[in-house]
Amino acid sequence: ASTGGQIMPPIMGAAAFLMAEYMDTTYANVAVKAILPALLYFTGIFLAVHLEARRLNLKGVPRDQLPKFGILIRSIYLLLPLVILVWMVSTGTRTLQFSASIAILLAILVSLPHMFTDSRAQHDEGFAVHFVKDTASMIVSALEAGGRSCITVAVACSMAGMVAGCITVTGLASKLINGVINISNMIPIPALSLFIALFLTMLCCIVLGMGVPTTANYCIMASTCAPILIQLGIGKIPAHFFVFYFGIVADITPPVALAAYAGSAIAKSDPMKTGVNATKLAIAAFIVPYIFAYSPAMLFVDVTSVFQVVQIIISALLGIFGVAAALNGYLFRPIPKWMRFALVIAGLAMMVPGSATDVVGLIALAAMVFYQRAMAKKGPAAA
Repeated sequence: ASTGGQIMPPIMGAAAFLMAEYMDTTYANVAVKAILPALLYFTGIFLAVHLEARRLNLKGVPRDQLPKFGILIRSIYLLLPLVILVWMVSTGTRTLQFSASIAILLAILVSLPHMFTDSRAQHDEGFAVHFVKDTASMIVSALEAGGRSCITVAVACSMAGMVAGCITVTGLASKLINGVINISNMIPIPALSLFIALFLTMLCCIVLGMGVPTTANYCIMASTCAPILIQLGIGKIPAHFFVFYFGIVADITPPVALAAYAGSAIAKSDPMKTGVNATKLAIAAFIVPYIFAYSPAMLFVDVTSVFQVVQIIISALLGIFGVAAALNGYLFRPIPKWMRFALVIAGLAMMVPGSATDVVGLIALAAMVFYQRAMAKKGPAAA
């Protein structure tokens, strides 16, 4: 879920600002186009976790133990710098640097009441002096942390520029493009040929993105893999979103899977098993890019009607549900292996553009869900 934060508007990751530059559009436009794919990604994770919870018979936290909304709402003013930053960047009235500077100043201002209250509670006498000292220390520490983070991003961007430059100067980029195009052209069926090209591009993105920070990752993808898709007839925006998604997915894809390995270190679990489970939970991230590559309407590109977008969203959600259930192996009861395979086929059919495949996939998916439900009711009755 945390990996998905890089593709979720309105904030997204730092690479979203680079996407706006590469695609020659505004950051607000990038954020709007990223809404539906991101929602599908998180819905897929929610479904996978929900089915796993049902399989393990896990229960929710009692309502009386949940955090009280009234307590949280008192500190809602702390979100003000974030809201102002997103608003200034989205409207395009100011530069990114100016917007960030204003957000930093607002972050300092909204933290002052909390610092003042803490100093007054901890020091009965001379709390004003402690308040000034604590505030100054907090500001210096925050600026230091920001500076360290900027160094990391700057180094990553410079290294990405070197890699992209070497790939371009040595001709590796053109060879990569020609190789993928030649392999896909060997397939006589146009739909299958495009799928093979997308699949090979996906592998290139995952391999090139392993162990690389997101910002540098996207720079490499945009200069090496996006041109492949554009030459194959994929639009500029879907092509960049496609490589952006799979560059990010590299963080949770074994064998490198840095984000999953970091999670395994916290959970004290097996790194490879954690990476495999992360891939299963985030299966939507491997499917959604194919959907908007075939159906750019999901990115609000070449939209003919609202019904078209709604149809794509519903069919994609049902398809992700089918694939997630198959990978999890549990719906209302454990799913037999033959039905898991059938669920994958039905789910993928729902994601292939076209009303005919949607109808076939929907009928097959509904039949298996009803069958599972009937068997689940019959089992306890027989027992």
